[in-house]
Amino acid sequence: MNIIQAIILGIVQGITEFLPISSSGHLIVLQRVFGMEEPALTFDIVVHLGTLLAIIAVFWADIVAIIKNPFGKMTGLLIVGTIPVVIAGFFLRNIMETHFRTGIWLAAAFTLTGVLLIFADRLTTGTKEERDITWLDALLIGCCQALAIPPGISRSGTTITGALTRGLKRETAARFSFLLAIIAIAGAGVLETIDVVQDGARVEAIGIMPLIFGFIAAALVGYACIRLLLKLIKACKLRYFSFYLWGLAVLIFVDYFFVNHFF
Repeated sequence: MNIIQAIILGIVQGITEFLPISSSGHLIVLQRVFGMEEPALTFDIVVHLGTLLAIIAVFWADIVAIIKNPFGKMTGLLIVGTIPVVIAGFFLRNIMETHFRTGIWLAAAFTLTGVLLIFADRLTTGTKEERDITWLDALLIGCCQALAIPPGISRSGTTITGALTRGLKRETAARFSFLLAIIAIAGAGVLETIDVVQDGARVEAIGIMPLIFGFIAAALVGYACIRLLLKLIKACKLRYFSFYLWGLAVLIFVDYFFVNHFF
């Protein structure tokens, strides 16, 4: 991987992590286009950490409030909402690189995400504010986040859809989704860092500079895209991303069954 490729992948990560179109799925597609093999997962985690920095920057006030009141209700809700993804991640982590990176899986996952976004846009706007979120709400939204562990299924798309089905206001749904993402992305980063420390060759295979530039690109673009999604969710315009995802799924299906160039 060279620096230009790393920057492109970082930009794509920054856009797709927060817009509901699956960052991990897009990274796999671009890695195939660039002809990259291993160590894809290491780079994925590094650019995810870049977007983690973007979330922290946007929701700094919320984070400070939680830190000042560590035993408050929101802290508990986030812990409950994180439990499903921890359990699912434990069982899926070892098979992520083999079973969920195929063309047929990505095309199906992109199609499913598009359906979810259409459904989300058609949901009646809820009335629940942050103070009205229940423990059951947090658990079910967390289960939606766990469903998005495999690439191609949008984490923001599933969690926001889950929150809307529980009657949360659209802006509240988006905020809770992003706060959950902080824990999920940070946890994944810690696990991958441990692996990298144990196997330094994985970093050497990519190079330090591409990792740095990918991280910076993901952070800067991610910050702008969070702001954009917060506006789009209020306007009920998530369905437009469905058309893009379905078009991408068709291209992957065609390549998988007839061309076999990338997948």
